[in-house]
Order: sequence, then structure tokens, then C-alpha cells
Amino acid sequence: MHASSTFASLVLGHAHARHIAAYTPQNAPYQTQPGQSGYNQCGTGYNQSSECQNVYLNTVQDFCLWAPPYPGSTIGDTEQVEVAWCMQSGYGTRLIPDGTITGAHLVITPDYVQVTGVGNLTNLNILENDQGGEFDNYGAAGGGYPLGGLVFSSAFGQLEQIETWTSFISYDLFCFRACRPSLNASTLCQYTYAVMGCEWNMPANYSAGIFEECVGDSGQPVGIYGTSTFSQGQPATPLPLSVPPSSSCTFYSTISNGLGLLPSGAALTRVTEVPITSGATTSFPPRAYAEL
Repeated sequence: MHASSTFASLVLGHAHARHIAAYTPQNAPYQTQPGQSGYNQCGTGYNQSSECQNVYLNTVQDFCLWAPPYPGSTIGDTEQVEVAWCMQSGYGTRLIPDGTITGAHLVITPDYVQVTGVGNLTNLNILENDQGGEFDNYGAAGGGYPLGGLVFSSAFGQLEQIETWTSFISYDLFCFRACRPSLNASTLCQYTYAVMGCEWNMPANYSAGIFEECVGDSGQPVGIYGTSTFSQGQPATPLPLSVPPSSSCTFYSTISNGLGLLPSGAALTRVTEVPITSGATTSFPPRAYAEL
């Protein structure tokens, strides 16, 4: 580990991160980044072929994950084109099939909202035994991974865009943290430890068979140990930080949206579509559907 002068210096070290205009799901442009594969005007309902790239972290019963739009590729191969898979309908995204998530733990702290858990995430087009990868609002060129992906949350009150976030997913484990705007947001939503995975980057409860929503303390910035900072790739990897305390938990027997695995060729019915107006031209994005 190398010396790090102060916590403030680490914050300033992330000052290069560009500011992203704040959107709502209703006023977001069709696409927010050049070269984006999906879209941000998603309508309502749901669509198991949706290319929507808006995710939501609201409650343990209402959250989304980034996952591939098609089967047969690794997270590493699809990190720029991932789409939103959500626990609830109404966002124009794909739905996470019931039974996919076998444990979920959402905690709201003064600085961030975070969901962690386990499941059979091969249902989200992730290859069996794929150890996964990391997503964040920065990306290699500043447009985020996935490119153009937006994160929204009502965990702190009114639904708002959360500009600083980080997430990991593999075939059986997931974690997602969205940080409130602050001087230390980029430090608490680190993106520099991409190969270290969920349990090192976000120490938390990952138990199966438990679905809970809690209030908790904010964790310490990962990688900082006293006056030293760990750098990924160093020969000795320190242990993860301790799991922050949590309380006031509400427990659920399961989480569900009523959608099982969609059979191949299943019939769908349209729910809604949102017009896109550019100058004098009005067009429509891909439609949102619900299963018959």
C-alpha cells in the first residue's frame, strides 16, 4: 500500500469526473450519450426485449440490476451495452423473473442507498460461472458503463437521478450502490477496484433466504487503511472492511412481480409508448409490453 496524505486529497483526486445534467425519467432524452446502444425514454409497463438503460434503487421490493441484453456473452464483453432488469413493472424495462433473486438486502445510509444479494442470475442472460464485472457512471471515456446508463432513486425522498454510482454482478452475486451528491460521493462509490468484486467493495449482508430493508451507517471508503491506500494489483490484498451497522430492518418472505421465466415465443401485449419529439418530427421508441 502507498501513503495517502488525507481523505480530502482522495476526494480531490476524483474531481475530474464530469458533471452530468440531472434528468427525470420523463424528461430524459432518447439517448444521453453518442454511440449508446439502448435508450433512456422507456415508457411504462415492461418489455422482456427492452433496451432501456434506466435503473432504479428504491426499496428491496423495487430495484433494478444491469445485465446483458442477450445470452451467450460474458459481462466483460457486454459491459457497454447492458440493459435494465427490474423487480417491478412500470419503467419500460425488462423484469427480473420471480425466483431469480434468492436473497436481497437494501440499506439506506446518510450517504448512499445500497442493495446486495444472491440469486440465479443466469436468468438475466449471464453465463453460468461468469465471475462478472463492474459498472459505474464514469466508464473508460466518461460516458459510463453501460454507455448512457442512468440511475434513479426515491430512497432519499422524491425520485431523483443519482449521478454517482457503482455496481457489480456475476452469475450468482450482485451489489449496487448509489451515492447522494456530496464531496465524498465518488470516494464512497469507488470504481477503481473493478476486479475485487462485491464482497470486497461493498461489505454487507449477502445471505440467501433473507429479504430485508434497513437503515444503516455509511461504510468507510474502501481501500483506505489508516494513512495508507491499497492499489489494485499489489501483491498483498488487505481484508475487506467491516460491515457497517444497520437497524430498523423490515423483513419480507420474498420479493415478487408475478412474472415467471418468459417461455420462448410467449405472446406479449403492448402497454404504452412515449413519443420523442425533435424539431418538427415526432417518432416513437420501442414499445413496452406486458405478458398475455
